[in-house]
Amino acid sequence: MHNSQHNLEIIEDIQELNSDDWDRLCSLNDPFISHAFLSSLEQSHSVGRSTGWLPLHIAIKDQEGLLIAALPLYLKNHSYGEYIFDWSWADASERAGITYYPKLVSAIPFTPASGDRMLLSQPDNTELVDALWQGCRSIMEATKASSVHLLFTPESHQAQLCPKGFIARQSSQFHWNNSGLESFDHWLSLFKSKARKNIRAERRRAQANVDKIYWLTGAELTSKHCETIWTFYINTTNRKRGQPYLTREFFAQLNQGLADLTFVCFAEKDGEIVASSLCFQKGKHLYGRYWGCKETIDFLHFELCYHQPIELCIQKGWTKFEAGAQGDHKLKRGLLPNKTHSLHWLRHQGLHGAIDDFCKQEASDIDRQLQALALHSPLKPSSPT
Repeated sequence: MHNSQHNLEIIEDIQELNSDDWDRLCSLNDPFISHAFLSSLEQSHSVGRSTGWLPLHIAIKDQEGLLIAALPLYLKNHSYGEYIFDWSWADASERAGITYYPKLVSAIPFTPASGDRMLLSQPDNTELVDALWQGCRSIMEATKASSVHLLFTPESHQAQLCPKGFIARQSSQFHWNNSGLESFDHWLSLFKSKARKNIRAERRRAQANVDKIYWLTGAELTSKHCETIWTFYINTTNRKRGQPYLTREFFAQLNQGLADLTFVCFAEKDGEIVASSLCFQKGKHLYGRYWGCKETIDFLHFELCYHQPIELCIQKGWTKFEAGAQGDHKLKRGLLPNKTHSLHWLRHQGLHGAIDDFCKQEASDIDRQLQALALHSPLKPSSPT
């Protein structure tokens, strides 16, 4: 597909696109939208036709063949691994005799982290936005998809896509932001007295119950480290009766294609690794993703998944830490509620209207929840965060 200004291509294998060209369009602080991360998902067969995540990425090139806009996009026949839940929409749709699957989803598979979905060489270029949307419409027609969903988008995407009929949906997570902190003690000085004492106590207990806690970068990981992290991932998934979306081959990439994006916090006891917390990092942002352990040790989860990452951010001067989806217990550790956003367009007008009404009511409910959570913040009212 093309016009006088650009050519549009549908890409089923992201390795068909030059990594430097793709990354040139990406945020400096987002590891997940990077060519390396998306490529690792595909090359490890964590996503693909057999998993119900068929890549159909949209690439827009100029007349010289330079990539000027892109949209990571997947054709899906289920709603697993998204973290913006639409199972009730699918059920209501099917009960009404409206086919819901397949659908098109622009997201980072299995990753509830906000970031750009529309990758634009010129952020405010409406022609590029129009071209991406036209690409989505064309794929919808070709695949008979019911809808298009952009998940965990920046709020700025709403101004670009709501005029095209997209529904804005609101959700929430717990994030940590660095307000120029000098040390973890400086961070704790922002807490109310009781909350500060509780954190110090749980850190002491966690650290006393193991022999050593340390960080390794992706380049420092051995293949044995990668295998250990994979084993912990499977153990955690099985314990929670979840589905292991990521393959062993993905974890083997942590010290290879993903080495520049990977940070892992390990805990050792009696000479062996008993727990790990896998994080991804780029620029000024750190993201916690997968925790696992060999045995249950009091407070070690909080230490490796929250306190250690926050302390690392302070040491490195990084500005933001996101610890993943859900979990009100994060609030007690100083991760505060933040709104997250997604955008949805449905072909069936009646279903589109019903979901629009649902999202408006849901947004009001979430606003009330966030107001209630704010009353339980562990931080002093005067704290800059």
